[in-house]
Amino acid sequence: MLGRLYRPAGEVHALVVEVHGGAWVMNDRTANAVIHEYLASRGIAVFALDFRLAPKHRYPASIEDVNFGIRWMKANAARLGLRPRLFGGLGTSSGGQQLLLNALVPERHAVADPALAGFDAKLDFVVACWPILDPLARYRMARAKGLKNLVDAHHAFWPNEAAMAQGNPYLLLDRGEATYKPRMLVLQGTADENVEHERADAFAERYRASGGEIELVKFLGEPHTFIIKNPTSENSTAALAKIASYIHG
Repeated sequence: MLGRLYRPAGEVHALVVEVHGGAWVMNDRTANAVIHEYLASRGIAVFALDFRLAPKHRYPASIEDVNFGIRWMKANAARLGLRPRLFGGLGTSSGGQQLLLNALVPERHAVADPALAGFDAKLDFVVACWPILDPLARYRMARAKGLKNLVDAHHAFWPNEAAMAQGNPYLLLDRGEATYKPRMLVLQGTADENVEHERADAFAERYRASGGEIELVKFLGEPHTFIIKNPTSENSTAALAKIASYIHG
């Protein structure tokens, strides 16, 4: 595993482990650099992770890698000169799904490395941008609409629909399996071609009903990955500012 650390010039208010998107099959720790650099300029350190990708490595390999990355960063933050007041996570698209599985059940993928003994994967907060909150529903939507690239990515990562139901943040809440519920911010565009934006509403409703604190912010007419596609647009600059202000509390 590799990671890239974005270190603020001054005091570190929070440290964020970032999990990139890419439909479980592509991209790396540099994919969301515009978000990383923005946050670092505002006192928020970002540790952007690489992790194993499909089709060579299928579910749940990347979930385990993210869990390891969170624990590793907690174990090594002080050695790296970071003493943040808060420790959180940020995930985009499929990275949001992978991060949320760890945030909601942080003990499920415990790592055996003795150097990480005593360091858990719990997060103080989570920011999820255009996340895949219900991969089973997204798979069925992609099949119904003939979105071959998305269907192929699902087939590359997931063994079957049963696995999509198991590694499913929304259904995990629905089944009452979440053992931890950090405060959460979800950003979602209403013109997202990869995710039905109503899934974010359903997830937020279920999260609140289960006792979690969540804020959902929608951006009218924005597509999937809109911050990355057009970082200087009015909505993108508003979204970046919202992420930073939410982390600062």
